[in-house]
Amino acid sequence: MAEQDTTEACVLPNMPALPATPQDLSQDIRRYLEYHLGRFLGCDHFYLYESLTYTIRDRIMSDWRNTWCLYKRVGVRRAHYLSLEYLIGRSLGNHLLNLDLHEPVDKAVKDFAISLEEIEDTEPDAGLGNGGLGRLAACFLDSCATLGLPVTGYGLRYEFGMFKQHIDNGYQVEDPDHWMRDGHPWEVERPEYMQVVKFGGRTERHIDLQHRAHGRWVDTEDVVAVPYDVPVSGYRNKIVNTLRLWSATSTDAFNLKEFNAGDYTESVASKNEAENITMVLYPNDASENGKELRLRQQYFLTSASLQDVFRQWGDQPLGEFAKYNVFQLNDTHPSIAVAEMMRILLDDPNKRLSWNEAWAITRQCMAYTNHTLLPEALERWPVRLFKQLLPRPLEIIYEINARFLADVRQHWPGDTDRVRRMSLIEEGPDPQIRMAWLAIVGSFSVNGVAALHSKLLTQGLFRDFYELWPERFNNKTNGVTPRRWLAMANPELAELLSEQLGDGWQADLSRLSALRPFAENDDAAFIERWQQIRRHNKQRLADMVKKETGVTFDPSALFDVQVKRIHEYKRQLLNVLHVVHLYDRIRRGDDGDWVNRCVLIGGKAAPGYQRAKEIIKLVNNVAGVVNNDPAVGGRLKVVFLPNYDVTKMMTICPAADLSEQISTAGKEASGTGNMKFMMNGAITIGTYDGANIEILDAVGEENFFLFGLRADEVAALRGNYQPQQYIEADADLAHVLALLESDHFSGIEPGLFRPIIDGIKSPDDPWLTLADFRSYVDAQGRAERAWRDQAAWVRMSICNCAASGGFSTDRTIGEYNSEIWRLEPLITSV
Repeated sequence: MAEQDTTEACVLPNMPALPATPQDLSQDIRRYLEYHLGRFLGCDHFYLYESLTYTIRDRIMSDWRNTWCLYKRVGVRRAHYLSLEYLIGRSLGNHLLNLDLHEPVDKAVKDFAISLEEIEDTEPDAGLGNGGLGRLAACFLDSCATLGLPVTGYGLRYEFGMFKQHIDNGYQVEDPDHWMRDGHPWEVERPEYMQVVKFGGRTERHIDLQHRAHGRWVDTEDVVAVPYDVPVSGYRNKIVNTLRLWSATSTDAFNLKEFNAGDYTESVASKNEAENITMVLYPNDASENGKELRLRQQYFLTSASLQDVFRQWGDQPLGEFAKYNVFQLNDTHPSIAVAEMMRILLDDPNKRLSWNEAWAITRQCMAYTNHTLLPEALERWPVRLFKQLLPRPLEIIYEINARFLADVRQHWPGDTDRVRRMSLIEEGPDPQIRMAWLAIVGSFSVNGVAALHSKLLTQGLFRDFYELWPERFNNKTNGVTPRRWLAMANPELAELLSEQLGDGWQADLSRLSALRPFAENDDAAFIERWQQIRRHNKQRLADMVKKETGVTFDPSALFDVQVKRIHEYKRQLLNVLHVVHLYDRIRRGDDGDWVNRCVLIGGKAAPGYQRAKEIIKLVNNVAGVVNNDPAVGGRLKVVFLPNYDVTKMMTICPAADLSEQISTAGKEASGTGNMKFMMNGAITIGTYDGANIEILDAVGEENFFLFGLRADEVAALRGNYQPQQYIEADADLAHVLALLESDHFSGIEPGLFRPIIDGIKSPDDPWLTLADFRSYVDAQGRAERAWRDQAAWVRMSICNCAASGGFSTDRTIGEYNSEIWRLEPLITSV
């Protein structure tokens, strides 16, 4: 019941909730198992998961329908969150927590001789996202519902996730992630709200009765967007928002004429081409075909979503549209929404606004979040590809650019360099459309995602635009939802927090600040309980590591963790150099006051990113040597954990002692893994970068291991960087590189790691890995000294958790709402 389109339906009394006693739940589980799925007791656990999901979904439906009725009241301003990724992970446990159904469901499933945990383990991670961007979007939707804000998420219903990763001889191997192979029982198909999205064809110009020029997009290849709705429950407030995912299909299932003529392949070609749009998350865009598919995905999402919002707006006055609707563009991927909204307002026969009218509405509706400081990561599309796929939006972009550059010339007369820099079209042999520029020009708000990131955007990438429109730029530091990343991921700690702070901290994380006195006053009973919980969590992670890799982690050792997307700027290489340094110390007998350490690294490399794949191979080779060297024994263990995902992170983050956040300063926009670890009591070793800075400010330097160059020092070193000087001045670094260059970790594959070695020794290394080596090793030494005093370490751990209140997405979304969206929270009869 995610949507009721008529006002009449929404004036009916609230839809009553179904009973949720253990007996009622057990009865419905059995009914779904036997009458809906046609299975019986003793069947595969997945079918019990499906039956339980349908049973819980039934309990969600009343709140879902009632929430939509609140949306449909006159005068409700709504936000629409456009994102190509939503890394939502598993949903069952999240809904049980938010609906306060965990206890009755736990009792109900005992009737089936199975534990709730066993059922939860059968749910696949939803393959709708890749990394931090998608996980942030999922956390945002959770907080929007918990805060009662009328926000709808829009995304794509990918049939295959990015990929499943396994390791073969140290190398990453990508396997298909067919996460929807057995269906997705949380979703509700909404074919009555399907939209048609156009590609290809050509444009025609015509003049309307008011003598205004408009465009017609004709002879197009149309694709049907079918919506599937997924519920997003708020924390115990009876609000259930919607994540609407679009699936692509053709306008006709197949060409009957060609089929009857015997051309079976061609008869379904258009259907297959259409469905490819939502077939896989992040196609490899190293090829031209991959680029084309990625652009199709971006336009398909934005066009279907905007059409859907205008469908819901109906025949209300367009002059009021911006008053009641705002669109948040999650990174540059959906920035084509600026041109698409203009196309709808200009060309739709039921609208046909003038350019100025349409532009005023568009500019008042769009808000843009930027998530990267890497220029190469900003979306840029060849004009020729746009002309082939999206000729009408291309015309509109050129018109936007012409009008915008006229304003630039008026503001800075004669400054041709600035005009060239700010143009939406980057001229050259193969002209490119700068999609981030389009998002800025078409939005009333542009925000970064950490204080340093936002500052660097206005000083660097977006400086010209900031000088033109300083009032548009703002910062919204990221966060994570405490429901999933503390209450669900760390249930024993959550129980302790509720005992000490009372229930309700799950929706008001600022209350965690009350933990600090327990650390400052050395409360023995509390500290012992804290240590016991951490030991249990570390044993859980050790069990997972043993099962996945065969390597034994000792829970009494320091658990040193770096899990995130594999990328050179995130500097997994620096971590590996430190591991080799520790190994070299053991081999040289320099192991006085040794701290046993277990190093865990995990993450996926993009299929076309060769250096990232080489780094994974290096980690695995180093691990193979270290873990099998009898001289090392249990003093140092290293693993690369394959197929890192949301579910694995829920075991990892409560168990980490040391959180590695070691990006080159000025390169990480924010980071959210750092917040998850901190929230669960891990201590950060990190550079002065992204949200590390705000974590450092919150916990104090005494509870954080800071190292490395700062962003301004990184910038000053560019052009003068001489890695050899660092090698000559640091015997430890020289030993590490000598081991790597001697093929000690690649004995049967000589020269295997020469490209990596040459890269970090090059004066052109943009990540300045060797420049931060000594500072990093010294910070690791400080961490070891702190670890030896376990009482002091536990105090640091408690202080990190206590200071994490500001890193809840409830705070982040509250700021988005008060400063950008300006929505009124929905009120329910809780």
